[in-house]
Amino acid sequence: MPNRLAAETSPYLLQHKDNPVDWYPWGEEAFARATAEDKPVLLSVGYSSCHWCHVMEHESFEDPETAATLNEWFVPVKVDREERPDVDSIYMEAVQAMTGHGGWPMTVFLTPDGVPMFAGTYFPKHERPGMPSFGRVMAAVHDAWTNRRDEVLSQAEQLHDLIGRSIPAADHVPSGDDLAAAYRSIAAASDPEHGGFGRAPKFPQEPVLEFLLRSHQAEWAPNAGRILDATLAAMAAGGIYDQLGGGFARYSTDREWLVPHFEKMLYNNAQLARIYLRAWQISGHDTYRRVAIETIDYVLRDLTNEQGGFMAAEDADSEGVEGKFYVWTREELAAALDDDALIELAADWFGVTAHGNFEGSNVLTRNSALAEVADRNGVPVVEAERLIDQARSTLLAARNERIRPGLDDKVITAWNGLMVRALAEAGAILERPDYLAAAERNGHFVLEHLHRPDGRLLRSWSKGRADLVGYLEDYAAYALGLSVLYEATGALEWYEAFADLTRAIPGLFADEVGGLYATGSDAAPLIVRPRDQMDNPTPSGESMAAEAFLRLALYTGESEWLDGFEHITRRAGRLIERAPSVAGHLLAVLTSYHVGMREVAIVGPQARELARPVWRAYRPHLVLAIDPEGRHADEVPLLAGRSRPGDTLAYVCERMTCRAPVSTSAALEAELDAVPT
Repeated sequence: MPNRLAAETSPYLLQHKDNPVDWYPWGEEAFARATAEDKPVLLSVGYSSCHWCHVMEHESFEDPETAATLNEWFVPVKVDREERPDVDSIYMEAVQAMTGHGGWPMTVFLTPDGVPMFAGTYFPKHERPGMPSFGRVMAAVHDAWTNRRDEVLSQAEQLHDLIGRSIPAADHVPSGDDLAAAYRSIAAASDPEHGGFGRAPKFPQEPVLEFLLRSHQAEWAPNAGRILDATLAAMAAGGIYDQLGGGFARYSTDREWLVPHFEKMLYNNAQLARIYLRAWQISGHDTYRRVAIETIDYVLRDLTNEQGGFMAAEDADSEGVEGKFYVWTREELAAALDDDALIELAADWFGVTAHGNFEGSNVLTRNSALAEVADRNGVPVVEAERLIDQARSTLLAARNERIRPGLDDKVITAWNGLMVRALAEAGAILERPDYLAAAERNGHFVLEHLHRPDGRLLRSWSKGRADLVGYLEDYAAYALGLSVLYEATGALEWYEAFADLTRAIPGLFADEVGGLYATGSDAAPLIVRPRDQMDNPTPSGESMAAEAFLRLALYTGESEWLDGFEHITRRAGRLIERAPSVAGHLLAVLTSYHVGMREVAIVGPQARELARPVWRAYRPHLVLAIDPEGRHADEVPLLAGRSRPGDTLAYVCERMTCRAPVSTSAALEAELDAVPT
């Protein structure tokens, strides 16, 4: 018989609906039962594309004997961390405090009032060196709860006191010197041989890459461009990038970016598409442009639902085997291509060998230059390029006949905001109306299905339902996406929606000292009210709110939004000082702020055409207002008083003070290239 999770919409929770475990979703019912029966709660947190979550489910949660013990001693609660980042963040702090590390599946034993008393991640069914079995852990917690209750509660209270502490605020907005110090710390952690940061496992760390992107011309960041380039080139050539279908896996299991953990997440691909596209503008490396386009096309092809929502993820596993969908033996490649010369060329290009690089199969990579592969195979470069494209298309078609990994079809508002921003920028830079249309379609979908009539933004949508109220990151990420969509299209509806979402943030999320909580004032209470300050692997709710506040201040001239930006950045000053690698997005925004922000207003019938110089180069330190019809001045203060009948004019402004208007692309480009005052 299905358990209580059968009534949920989360694909992750539905994966567990047939477990013999008597699962509850997170809510009052589970904790009421725990109180009534005087049992601890077993909280298990994961997500649908998590490989080790699947392993623990198969080993323990599908096992009748383990499930019987779990049901007898505990009240089991299952949480999708992507739906409930508030629950996840609180108890992940407990895991990290107790073990020194974190990860998923997250396994936490709670008192009936929700306070953690023992925490860990994956526990195997059977003992392993350094890893107790799940049964042993359950027995130890049960014994402690039954026979040493006072000791357990005392430890739980101490752990509770460690959770949810806010980082003390600095006394100033982080300065250029603070950014320079943060850069030096990040640069020192970079891998000069393989790109990226640290050793294995290696994550892209997109917010840090955004910081390097925005600081590449700063005197205090002399090697930012080199570190960025080394990282992007290595990832694009490695197995973390899907060489056939586009898009990135979540992380690499090794230092060389060779073997990924194969799940593909929307949030990674949205951020990396933007970063590669902007890096192409800086470097001119056409590989980056190709990777950006292929990554966007992957999302539009494989992660977009019929209504225009962007879905959360594809699994690492298919047919119960990690990576099976993506890897190739030499024999499989030969069978698909069926031409000796093409087989040899493709095997050389993709690094396919008889012995393989992953459990006897091959993760496809691209580690040689085209000219080298052409020379080794005795064909002209132009012909080699044509044949490789042919091989790629043939292999992709063959791969599409395989059983695909599981799809997490829920639409998460924050991640959709990241993707809207990527599409809007790509649509404007590459002059791709199809990308802009996809972004606008998503805007209409989210504002219809994830936006209540009372204006409250919601967190996620799946199977026609959206029940959870949105978090700070949902408001801030989607507001930013809409602000860039307005810049790219000039459609007033997107500016108005951006402004409405941004203006709603303080009332829902403000704390007592100028910062922001992660959860709204209308959210169900937890043991602490969590914050969202760390930029990893996505920008934090606070750093995105800071950027949204800064952009709204530039559009409106209203000082309260600049004050809000400065409050957030002051509160993050100690974090930037102590751990800059988890403040990458905020560092990026501060870099633009210190360069000198500008406002660009373009009005008149040819406004979109005149705006092209804004998009031709990477200009992260400005906001753009477009008014082709001369009707938006009342809604967008930056546009007030700019129109002249029949003329198309561009104004470059600083702190709402504008220079004389220009009417040609060349003149606008010269204004934009001038050093800010």
